[in-house]
Amino acid sequence: MAQSVPTTNISFPGEEEKILKYWKEIDAFRTSLKQSKGKPRYTFYDGPPFATGLPHYGHILAGTIKDVVTRWAHQTGFHVDRRFGWDCHGLPVEYEIDKTLGIKGPEDVEKMGIAAYNAECRKIVMRYSTDWEEIVTRLGRWIDFENDYKTMYPSFMESIWWVFKELYNKGLVYKGSKVMPFSTACNTPLSNFESGQNYKDVVDPAVIVNFPLLDDPDVAIIAWTTTPWTLPSNLSVCVNPDMDYIKVKDKSTGKVYIMMEARLEALFKKADEYTILEKFKGRTLEGKKYEPVFPYFKYMREQTGAFRVLMDDYVTAESGTGIVHQAPYFGEDDYRVCLKYGIITRDMKIICPVDASGKFTNQVTDFKGQYVKDADKAISKNLKERGRLVHQSTFKHSYPFCWRSETPLIYKAVPSWFVRVEQATTQLLENNQKTYWVPDFVKEKRFANWLREARDWAISRNRYWGTPIPLWISEDGEEIVCVGSVEELKRLSGVEVKDLHRESVDNITIPSKLGKGVLRRTSEVFDCWFESGSMPYAQVHYPFERKKEFDDTFPADFIAEGIDQTRGWFYTLLVLSTLLFGKPPFKNLIVNGIVLAEDGNKMSKRLKNYPDPMLIVHKYGADALRLYLCNSPAVKAEGLKFKEEGVERVLKDVFLPWYNAYRFFMQNVDRYQTEEGLEFLYNESKITKRSNYKDRWIMSLAQSLIKFVRMEMQAYRLYTVMPRLVKFVDQLTNWYVRMNRKRLKGEGGLDDCREALETLFSVLMTMIRLMAPMIPYITEHMFQNLRKLIDPRSVGDQDIRSVHFLQIPTYRDDLIDTSIERAVSRMQSVIELGRVTRERNTLPLKYPLKEVVAIHRDPEALEDIKSLQSYIMEELNVKSVKVTQDKSSFGAHLVAEADFKTLGAKLKVLVLLDIVPDQSMLDEGVAREVINRVQKLRQKGGLVPSDKITVYYKASENLGKIISEFNEYICNAIKQPFLPFPVPPSETVFLQETMDVKKEKLEMAIVKQGESSGPLATASFLSPAPAKNTPFCKFVNAVLVGMPSQEGVEGNQATVLLENPTGNGFKDLQQLIDQIKAVFGVRGRRVILYTDSGLKNELPSTTKPASLAGQTLYVGPLSGAEGVSYSAVATPVCHFVNVEYSKGGNKKGTLVLENPRGNTFNFEQLLSQASAVYSLNSKNAVLSRTKDKTGALSADSTKNIIDLHGSTLQLLMH
Repeated sequence: MAQSVPTTNISFPGEEEKILKYWKEIDAFRTSLKQSKGKPRYTFYDGPPFATGLPHYGHILAGTIKDVVTRWAHQTGFHVDRRFGWDCHGLPVEYEIDKTLGIKGPEDVEKMGIAAYNAECRKIVMRYSTDWEEIVTRLGRWIDFENDYKTMYPSFMESIWWVFKELYNKGLVYKGSKVMPFSTACNTPLSNFESGQNYKDVVDPAVIVNFPLLDDPDVAIIAWTTTPWTLPSNLSVCVNPDMDYIKVKDKSTGKVYIMMEARLEALFKKADEYTILEKFKGRTLEGKKYEPVFPYFKYMREQTGAFRVLMDDYVTAESGTGIVHQAPYFGEDDYRVCLKYGIITRDMKIICPVDASGKFTNQVTDFKGQYVKDADKAISKNLKERGRLVHQSTFKHSYPFCWRSETPLIYKAVPSWFVRVEQATTQLLENNQKTYWVPDFVKEKRFANWLREARDWAISRNRYWGTPIPLWISEDGEEIVCVGSVEELKRLSGVEVKDLHRESVDNITIPSKLGKGVLRRTSEVFDCWFESGSMPYAQVHYPFERKKEFDDTFPADFIAEGIDQTRGWFYTLLVLSTLLFGKPPFKNLIVNGIVLAEDGNKMSKRLKNYPDPMLIVHKYGADALRLYLCNSPAVKAEGLKFKEEGVERVLKDVFLPWYNAYRFFMQNVDRYQTEEGLEFLYNESKITKRSNYKDRWIMSLAQSLIKFVRMEMQAYRLYTVMPRLVKFVDQLTNWYVRMNRKRLKGEGGLDDCREALETLFSVLMTMIRLMAPMIPYITEHMFQNLRKLIDPRSVGDQDIRSVHFLQIPTYRDDLIDTSIERAVSRMQSVIELGRVTRERNTLPLKYPLKEVVAIHRDPEALEDIKSLQSYIMEELNVKSVKVTQDKSSFGAHLVAEADFKTLGAKLKVLVLLDIVPDQSMLDEGVAREVINRVQKLRQKGGLVPSDKITVYYKASENLGKIISEFNEYICNAIKQPFLPFPVPPSETVFLQETMDVKKEKLEMAIVKQGESSGPLATASFLSPAPAKNTPFCKFVNAVLVGMPSQEGVEGNQATVLLENPTGNGFKDLQQLIDQIKAVFGVRGRRVILYTDSGLKNELPSTTKPASLAGQTLYVGPLSGAEGVSYSAVATPVCHFVNVEYSKGGNKKGTLVLENPRGNTFNFEQLLSQASAVYSLNSKNAVLSRTKDKTGALSADSTKNIIDLHGSTLQLLMH
């Protein structure tokens, strides 16, 4: 049996912990994988993070996206292996060890030995792995940690060797020198995509230096640079051949310089500071020789013709002097241009007087041992002293930093092993087009542009903790053997190894086949990006194991990572799969944006500008964090400024209303089963189109939601799915549940109640199953209770221990009605606009207004609005609704007010409210205020609606008049008697309080029924209907004593007609008893009728019903009931109306307008009652105040049906 849901506040994090424990008990993740065995495979690659730090919001966002998509795939009929991966090698680990051990450079590693160094790396590589597993699991992600992959596993490393050998055999590997981004803190070059990950704004020194011409020493070329430390390595200067250059005289110094005309501002502020002596194109300067800035490489003039002017169009007029100083081994363009002019050659010894730590070598005698960035000041000072410094300033610009050490990079020529990528650009672009990206612009713009500029990939690193490059080379470099497996190494060397790290393979030699002695392994290791780019193959030890399985499932169906990986993992994956197999590595990709701190800056542990993720989880729950992230711009590759209040808002605006709807459902199912004694079991296959309009609407909306989400998830568009799901929660809680509370409580009868409960169950279950991949905890929590209400016959042998074992529901076309959805949407827009109008005019909903006018050009829209006017009247508390296409008759026009335009945009609807005050309406508003105070007092006392009470009041004179006038209205609303003071002495006050109502004083006291200090309890009774005319039919009043009304009925006073129409009465007393029981909803109980309130005189079973006319009978249980104090009346306690039906003779009847007292019927129920009396079809029946249809009544004209009390109506037929 389903568990009752407590009314106390729920702790979502606490419930998540319970669910996590439950998943562990049933081994939920592995059980789900067993269930999907044999289904089509859906392949997912998990990009490996480093375990040297804890997960941040970027990891959590990407991890959540991966979890949502793979859960969805599993729950839509696929088998999805999900293995966690770890990036174990490379800079992140080595940098931590270098800091810990104080290692400054390669010589320190050589002292301690590579084996000892790598042993230290191995110790910390999985430092936070346990924390990662705990955090990822707590976040609700289902992924296999036991069967993980690590880039340091020998099997993984062996597949890396295979990948490399395949490339080597294809002629795609070569060794060369190249100017590359270089991390001096980590003593290693970085790839171009690594260097692009971390740019920062910096202020660097900016100097202008003179280069006197050899043929005219009084004239000097001047060049500008922000890297003074590269000047000792200068070998040339470069100009743009087609731009205008000038010979200019500085009036203040008399010196003559050559510079670009467009860059005069770099040296002079005003035109009167200089004189232009000559003007010419840049090409006229080509070949001119100049005096070197420093003498360290002066010999290069004789060897290669260095220290002369070169030309290239990379020189622009955007900065500097229009002349660029060139140090070819410290700049990519410098290298390219100097190579073209023969200043340097590919095979010459490189001129690079900076070591791996960024310090000048002994070649630069004046600054040897100094870190290059620190030497800038000393170099500038030296230049000034020697008269070579023309101008000195600072320059703010964006500069690349090492992504690991956070130190500035330098550009430096280094020998490296390269993979040829440039020749594959066309194929890379073609394969990129075969992939599907969300959002698409990242693929088409950012990634494609990067591919077009693809450079050969430097894959080697001069480091230690990584996969060794498997090249064994002779001493002269002419014989090279590439090893592709452990078995091949054993065959070639005779040595079998279990581990492939440097300490295990560096000392292994391979005999030369060319008589060159032995071959030794080159010292480099692979860039860790080469390893992660190889993970599709290496994680399964391809091709040594599972070859067919891999071949059948490659490319992967899905991957996901942050936008920063466009130049990282996405790129390396594509490069390697293209070069190896000629096809892309994946089919579908979701790119997420970067999660920033609330102030828009990068999240920083040092600055502590963001909340700890696990504190957020413990405070609000993982589901709230997941939904916040997945319903943010970040799933569209845009930036997200993380705000804790955003997570809190998910809890308040989405989860709590949804949970309250679920709790309300469970409470009413509990009431249905306990009070009615009926069983509620849900069978999805038996759900058909609903008879109730609101049920049809929400069912249609739910099925349309399934259709939409399935379509969008197939397209991987989480950014459209999440808002739609959140919107549906609003539709369910703020519209459907709120508008159907009475039906769900059973006030419309048993059949209507069951249909409403079935509808709400169906919609809740649809939401839970649909949202389970997104928010796995709260959906599981609700499902665990709801599943106990599922008819076992509808389940069969299906395992329903978890919602995550179920498939995503398929939509039913037969339940979708777009016309209803459209009509309700238009109704909602009118209501929302009406509410805005009320708010702007400070008119609370408690105060009724005369009329709302909806203006729209489309007749169909007006018809939709008109068809739902009763809901609009109720929601806006107006007396009538008018629709029209003519706005001019109201003097109205759309005004430029943002929220009105937003709300009405989809309809282009204009809503007008008649806000002219009317005293009767104002008084009704005050009566609503009184009702509100009663409900608040009830809540304060912890009372629930089923508690039987009487409310006594004392009010100031004006308020008392309003209460008296609207007493019936108040009683009907609170479903309890509302009587003036004093409280009878025999009754005990449960709660009493004085309060203000619109500046009027109101004192109220609540008395609980049955709490009496006297021999007879004064039960809670409503005042009888006012005596007004006489009913055509004989009647008896009935009072329920000692037991509650049931079947969703509330009230303990009734009027039962002894005949209807006149002359057609009960045959015996049992028929009367059955009718009384039906009215009070106690048909399943045995009762006794008494003629006195003390329950002393039982009504004889031989009594003729007709003889009881005008009397009051007391209905009590077989035993245990006490008498009550009750003042009987000779008139009906319930409001009534008489009716005449003239067809076939004048037949008179009576219709009750409520029964029991306080349970008012609506117009449709009244019409059905009339039709039943005369055995007619209610569809053809008309009630009229006149003998023709001119006085015909309708639901619109009889909003308050009690107003008909005591009148006589005519029953007519169409």
